[in-house]
Amino acid sequence: MGSRATPWHRRYKPGMNARGRYASLTRRVVAANAAVLTAVAVITVLVFSPGDVSSPVALKELAILAGALVVMGLLNLALMRRLLAPIEHLRDFVRTVDPLRPNQRAPVEGADTEASELAVAFNEMLERLEHERMDSARRALDAQESERLRVAQELHDEVGQSLTAVLLQLARLAKGLPESEQQVLSDTQETARESLQEVRRIARSLRPEALDDLGLASALQVLAERIEEQSLLRMQTELERELPRLADHEELVIYRVAQEALTNVVRHADAATAALSLVERSGSLVLTVRDDGVGVGGAPEGTGVRGMRERAVLIGAELSWADRDDGQGGEVVLELPLDGGG
Repeated sequence: MGSRATPWHRRYKPGMNARGRYASLTRRVVAANAAVLTAVAVITVLVFSPGDVSSPVALKELAILAGALVVMGLLNLALMRRLLAPIEHLRDFVRTVDPLRPNQRAPVEGADTEASELAVAFNEMLERLEHERMDSARRALDAQESERLRVAQELHDEVGQSLTAVLLQLARLAKGLPESEQQVLSDTQETARESLQEVRRIARSLRPEALDDLGLASALQVLAERIEEQSLLRMQTELERELPRLADHEELVIYRVAQEALTNVVRHADAATAALSLVERSGSLVLTVRDDGVGVGGAPEGTGVRGMRERAVLIGAELSWADRDDGQGGEVVLELPLDGGG
């Protein structure tokens, strides 16, 4: 799996912007108010001070005025922090928003204020962006699957039939050759036969026929058996047969996530065993792919994982990718909330 740059929302810390550190809004407002109060106090002293400012009465008045300024400054600081805290909380929340995690919303704090209105407006913007992203992702998925189907059909109908014709021609040629030359022809036949099987395998992976013909659970079972047959991985499955009714694009996303997760296990996990499960739990349909390999170990998110997360966004599901709790490998979990679920 490839790497990617650190997400922008992890590069910045509270009190930082794209150009570096800056004074917070609370500090700037408090500093401005303190400057105004200090200027008013100085003007008051200059206008109303007695001729002899060194007298005990004048010094006492100056001390009282200075103490009052300090008290007003502290009260101003406490009030500004309370009033401007929602804006700072919203700023920190905005920097943690992940576009590939749906249903993130800023908390709307306190009574109706500019800060709460800003949080509501930001939540509305997030909702619009999520809908736009889901629509665009659905169109992209439809286009991708249509292209996969076209390529799979061409591989099956054109390349597959051509290789089948080559095998038949080689079989006819073998009948007229002496035994000394038949071994070479037999090797050629075996190569052509392996190529035909590989073309059929690629065509099946491009378009899961079992998903259309047998349903999601059976298609996942076929996928697990195929992975076990084509690799040294031992597969364990736990698949509920009576699944809730799902839309076609939901079934397709779940299948593709399982396919990508198992492919990553075969390629990168160095695992001996993997487990694939699809169960209904707590009002959600949960797909889990576990392995006993090297685990994630803080590895950067690659294109495969990002592709799974983008597919999850399409159906409003949440995908997690991390080491197993027992530390014995990695785990990919896709959780799809069901209608009427908790």
